[in-house]
Amino acid sequence: MSVICFDLEGPLSPQDNAYEVMGLVENGHKIFEVLSRYDDILALERRKNYEPGDTLSLIIPFLLYHKINEGDVKKVSETAGIVPGARETIAKLREWGWNVNIISTSYQQHAYSIGKHVGVETENIYCTKLPLNEFYSELKDADFSLVEELESDILEKLYPNMSDDNLLKSRLDRFYYDELLKTKLGQVFKRVSVVGGERKVNALKKVAEKTKTKLEGMVAVGDSITDFKMLGLVRDNNGLAIVFNGNEYAVPYANVGLTCSDMRPILIVLKEFEKGMKEVGDVVKKLEKNVNAADIAIHEVKKLLMINKNNQNFVQPQFNWLLGVSEEKQEKIIEAHKKARKFVRGAAAKLG
Repeated sequence: MSVICFDLEGPLSPQDNAYEVMGLVENGHKIFEVLSRYDDILALERRKNYEPGDTLSLIIPFLLYHKINEGDVKKVSETAGIVPGARETIAKLREWGWNVNIISTSYQQHAYSIGKHVGVETENIYCTKLPLNEFYSELKDADFSLVEELESDILEKLYPNMSDDNLLKSRLDRFYYDELLKTKLGQVFKRVSVVGGERKVNALKKVAEKTKTKLEGMVAVGDSITDFKMLGLVRDNNGLAIVFNGNEYAVPYANVGLTCSDMRPILIVLKEFEKGMKEVGDVVKKLEKNVNAADIAIHEVKKLLMINKNNQNFVQPQFNWLLGVSEEKQEKIIEAHKKARKFVRGAAAKLG
């Protein structure tokens, strides 16, 4: 039995759910963009106990301040699209007997909703628990005075100066690592553990243990900074790490890259993985030269490419074997991924 773990936001759904949930708040997108940049800063400097994707934790004081509840998160999730071909890909994998999992930073309300749409059971979904309704019973209006003050500073001082990392760090460090921790709201805040970075690695290891699969027998599919540790672990253990419409944080940690506006071409590589990594490398190198010249045995993929051969609104699949590529080639691959990423994910693509 082959085992695959998909990231959710990007590979399976284009929506950044937390970003859209913050859109329910006046100026919420601006606040989110500032916190997303702060998240990148902390992740890249490897701040102790901080993981990529903890933006979903950083926005919680604002969600609570503005009375956003679990029902609101579910409603926003209901508007989320599915990446073309994602349902069909998962259905085909299940037909082949694969064990399919989702490992996502997404809030549980969103992850379960998307999982239902693409055909992944809740017991195979590893995500961030967010009991907002429970938190409200523990808080009073007076607990939010610091959030009100910070929101004002974000909109008036930080958002207009997004490129000033020192300014962002100084103000936001003061709030999250000093002021907030002394409050009741801070105690609630600390109870949310976002499934990103090393926590995605831990979830992947749980899947391996649960399915009795070695890491070399696993596939990980990701696209962003929250996935690089998971991708790197699988790649370094001779498993298959696929970056799908990724960014500069994810591409260097995979062994296979795929850009496309439809998920189904990934099936070509996954079918070869059933034979071994050598076969994966061989087919990817053929596809890299000319995807249409390769002998594609999967009917659904052949049909997809034939129908969209001259479709200007379809990003043609481009595969890349990423191991041992030069820095110059890697930069070109990253640019191609960013272009496809923007096409598929729209505004969410800029969030890292």
